[in-house]
Amino acid sequence: MQDSQFDYIVVGAGSSGCVLANRLSKDEANSVCLVEAGPKDSSPWIHLPIGYGKTMWDPKVNWKFETEPDPGMNQRKIYWPRGKCLGGSSSINGLIFIRGQKEDYDGWKNLGNTGWGWDDVLPYFKRAEGNDRLGEPLHSKTGPLKASSIPKKHPLVESFIKSAVSLGVPETDDFNNLTQEGVGYYQLTTHKGLRCSTAVAYLNPIKNRSNLTILTDSQVMRIVFEGRRAVAVELIRHGKKQTIRANKEIILSAGALQSPQILQLSGIGPAALLREFNIPIIHDLPGVGENLQDHLQYRLIYELNQPISTNVQLSSLFGKIKIGLDWLLFRGGPLSIGINQGGLFTKVMESSQTPDIQFHMATLSADMAGGNVHPFPGFTMSVCQLRPESRGYVRIQSADPLVPPKMVANYLATEHDRDISVAAVKFARKIAQTEPLKSLITREIKPNNPQSDADLLEFCRNNGATIFHPTGTCQMGTDSDPMAVLDSELRVRGVTGLRVVDCSAMPTLPSGNTNWPAVMMAEKAADLILNKKI
Repeated sequence: MQDSQFDYIVVGAGSSGCVLANRLSKDEANSVCLVEAGPKDSSPWIHLPIGYGKTMWDPKVNWKFETEPDPGMNQRKIYWPRGKCLGGSSSINGLIFIRGQKEDYDGWKNLGNTGWGWDDVLPYFKRAEGNDRLGEPLHSKTGPLKASSIPKKHPLVESFIKSAVSLGVPETDDFNNLTQEGVGYYQLTTHKGLRCSTAVAYLNPIKNRSNLTILTDSQVMRIVFEGRRAVAVELIRHGKKQTIRANKEIILSAGALQSPQILQLSGIGPAALLREFNIPIIHDLPGVGENLQDHLQYRLIYELNQPISTNVQLSSLFGKIKIGLDWLLFRGGPLSIGINQGGLFTKVMESSQTPDIQFHMATLSADMAGGNVHPFPGFTMSVCQLRPESRGYVRIQSADPLVPPKMVANYLATEHDRDISVAAVKFARKIAQTEPLKSLITREIKPNNPQSDADLLEFCRNNGATIFHPTGTCQMGTDSDPMAVLDSELRVRGVTGLRVVDCSAMPTLPSGNTNWPAVMMAEKAADLILNKKI
């Protein structure tokens, strides 16, 4: 591989990178190299939907990052898992099919990002989507990435839905409609009882194309420039440094934490930061690594008086055998679904025009997401604020590319974020205190007997955790925005031959899970790169 040349180099085989590898290599005239720091997606726990509990902690397929101690979290470090294998975080995520709100994308457009309004991005969402139930005009059944309905109703989720409806939340069978508000079952990125990551959907069918080279276990160190043109990447593969050249473009799809890290290591970023580590400055771009946004979740845990929790099945040998047989014989049961089945979007702030909080309702309970289940029947309601005002940053803390960057989330930094967090937890507790869910609950484990809003805020500070959606660190924006890293075609400002296509390009956080928006961005970016129109 020493000094090999390709037309396009895609750095990162995650939610966006696998899409780009597929679309760019469709034309045999284009040679494409997809570079992934992690291994192949060969672990069986990746492909079993409930394997999320294993991959959450597996350093072979997970970067296992941590934030800096966060003042808003009472100086706690927050664990940030990120995918490190083919499929990236789409290989280890919670499988939820959510696009966000129409208003999110119209907001991007209103910020000056031409071509990113709802009407512009909907065709790309649909091009990706292979829905088992929903079709035109908002959905598609023919795309490579599967969105599957949960086939069997669960009595606990049914009670959650009925209690929420009693509180005025409408029941819905589609969170990806034009309003989003409602309570119901999520659709999942699964197919026939298995995870449908972007590696499964986009890479596996075309991995033998003669014009596509896939390099795993290959960590990119920096981008090489000739003048202001990006021409190559330096990487470490099997302990050896190698250089591969790009004749046309290099596309960073390493995610919201590592795309800015690679830019900074390559001499693109805040000049003062680069000088601190003696990195030659290619272009002083102050927005690289700034504008970090994330969804912060609060997990409320309850003990049940009936054995209808997945905890019960996972806590006994007989239960585990039954779960295994359900999957082997019918591709059904908990192994085929994952952890979160119930969803809810609603408004808790009078100032909000659209839903401002989201629930993930799990039929099991554990001390933390992906942890060992409790020995009693329990369930979890996780609630998060959809559009936080708080902003953090990602900055290198060494010139060594193997040293993770410094990640400062800056959670709960604004009064609005603190107010909505308290309101969200209050609403979750109200659901739990409403029939029919109320009659199933023996006790509330978390939060533990709060007496005031101050107690609830302290619960948020002591128990809040990421729901795994960091974005915004290479935001696209207009020429007049000094913090814009990219233009509306995702090209890095001040240089040529380089784009960023992943969640870091998002100027604001979508209202929901970010896997499908990352896929949409890559579908659209492929057309921008190839100068095509959908």
